[in-house]
Amino acid sequence: MKSLLKLFFPDQCSACDELLSEGEAFVCTSCRHTLPVTHLHTTTLNPIQKLLYGRTTIHLEAALFYFDKKTRVQQLIHNLKYRRQEQLSPFMGNWLGSQLAEAPAFSAIDCVIPVPLHKSRLRERGYNQVAGFGKAIAHCLNKPYHDAILFRTKATRTQVFLNRVFRGTEVLDSFAVTETASLQGKHILLVDDLITTGGTIEGCALALQQIPDIKLSVAVMAIAQ
Repeated sequence: MKSLLKLFFPDQCSACDELLSEGEAFVCTSCRHTLPVTHLHTTTLNPIQKLLYGRTTIHLEAALFYFDKKTRVQQLIHNLKYRRQEQLSPFMGNWLGSQLAEAPAFSAIDCVIPVPLHKSRLRERGYNQVAGFGKAIAHCLNKPYHDAILFRTKATRTQVFLNRVFRGTEVLDSFAVTETASLQGKHILLVDDLITTGGTIEGCALALQQIPDIKLSVAVMAIAQ
């Protein structure tokens, strides 16, 4: 049955729509070699820290891809979020997580926490697009994954329809934590799909800073250039 389905509905690359060859999964070999991988965790560049300077402190940062509009990276994230290709989340998490597992600085991470969806958006979409990404990174780092500590208190408007200023301010007071004792003094890796203005990360940081003595680092699927 599976072979018959593939005959009529062959698998396509989620980045370029070309048909996948035997042995390829999710993304074709050509895209795997040409997608703009950042390797930020291996350089002294720190665009996330620079973006959030004066707003919150980020200790370590990682991003799998650089993001530009009308590119294959945008198509990947669009397919994940809006076309129910949920399998792309752990795929990208394993890609980045395998890199972070070889970076000594990331061995200091104590746990991984995803940026949460509001319950109404979660019902609508059916899944948090960051969950598989975060779980895969946690597995690669051999660290616990916590998705019940940080939650979203209100549903914000879809970011794509907001101008740059409102993208940053819309989410600042949209997060809270369920409790503060279990993660006291821990180094938290916060994971998200795309960082643009930094507003979502800042909002999550404001909530997580209620936990005493935490350190915060960030890993994302993509960072806007």
